[in-house]
Amino acid sequence: MLFITSNKGKFDEAYEIGKKYGFEIEWRKEKYEEFQGDSLEEIAYKSALALVNKIKEPFFIEDSGLFINALNGFPGPYSSYVFKTIGNDGILRLMEGVENRKAKFIAVIAYFDGSRVRIFNGEVEGEISREKRGDKGFGYDPVFLYGDKTFAELGEEKNEVSHRRRALERFFESIMADG
Repeated sequence: MLFITSNKGKFDEAYEIGKKYGFEIEWRKEKYEEFQGDSLEEIAYKSALALVNKIKEPFFIEDSGLFINALNGFPGPYSSYVFKTIGNDGILRLMEGVENRKAKFIAVIAYFDGSRVRIFNGEVEGEISREKRGDKGFGYDPVFLYGDKTFAELGEEKNEVSHRRRALERFFESIMADG
């Protein structure tokens, strides 16, 4: 099964989770237009459709975002752009003096089965830390607290609780149920 992503961290996470379900995940980097939209579902769906004419075999892509309650869900579907421009330091500056630090990560998988695109979601709730912590993971992992550790401190444990895992589990279970 093909996973189209340029992010090795995402691939590694999906590969390990896929093995537990008996799926062999193959990584392919493929250039495609990354759409903007008001929701991760819209972005993932449009991005998958853009690849349908290039890739005839079944594949999936994943889009995820960090949604911070005190910032009205920002950066949300703009998480990738915000990370590239202000990074974790910028998020921490935006959160200075903010007491409500609740946030969630949401992952959306768009799967093209050869005839149609299907969507699978997963989310995990946590908080924004007051400082960067940990050196494992990628993206917002050093500032996303899950319990008393950031995702970047959890390392491999992150794969057991992440938003991506929850979306991948729904995805793999659905594929298995379809036979």
